[in-house]
Amino acid sequence: MGCSFDCVYCYINGSKYAKKTNSYYVKSNACDLVYNKLKKLSRNHERAFLNLGSASDPYMEIEKELELTREILKIFLRFKYPVHIITKSDLILRDMDILKKLNDTAVLPDDLKNLKSKVCVTFSFSTVDDDLASLVEPNAPLPSQRLKAMNILANEGFHVGAALMPILPYINDDSENLENFVRVFKKNNAGYLIPGALSLFGSSENSSRIKYYNFVKSNFPEVLDDVKDLFYNKEYPSNRYQNNLYRKTAAICKKQGIKTTMV
Repeated sequence: MGCSFDCVYCYINGSKYAKKTNSYYVKSNACDLVYNKLKKLSRNHERAFLNLGSASDPYMEIEKELELTREILKIFLRFKYPVHIITKSDLILRDMDILKKLNDTAVLPDDLKNLKSKVCVTFSFSTVDDDLASLVEPNAPLPSQRLKAMNILANEGFHVGAALMPILPYINDDSENLENFVRVFKKNNAGYLIPGALSLFGSSENSSRIKYYNFVKSNFPEVLDDVKDLFYNKEYPSNRYQNNLYRKTAAICKKQGIKTTMV
């Protein structure tokens, strides 16, 4: 658990999931656990689309050394399970050889038999601006690197898209920025865009709430009061704000021909 990318907005900081993201541990027996679980599922003829990267990014810097994600993908391949990978990293391109084999041989569950791709990759973004990303996602690969990887994977026949999570309130949640997001993702062959609003947790110095407020204070002081009002005594923006954000995004996606769902 934890993630070396240590994004200032990360919900793990100060939430029920963990106190902080800038320290983490490696589950050294992960491959054994995955192997045993899939062996049992396969024996029982239970098929599923497996998710990789929902808690921690599977392609952190340490993955270059440990190759745990690569070994887990080999296990998926052995038992022919399709996979959905969520990441902020272009390191995924290293595993193209395994992903291609998975895309050819994995067995889809009955309710997803009509899918054309057995490997789906969602790249996570909060911005497509490299300068802004270096402030909010200081240890992650730049958006330009992710976009390039997205384009490469799409051209190789994989189902790829973007998770625009979180959209930064009063920084890039206006229509002009949202239109630019969709335009950039479409240019790089994203098949879908899934939007998500910011959430802020905790009250300690290392919590996502305080870290994010400090980021806004240092870089966008003119909107600090608005951001604090939006999250006053709560961890999520109001339903009205979120619904308006999703409606705007969906309308722009529809206009530009990008889905807001994976399937």
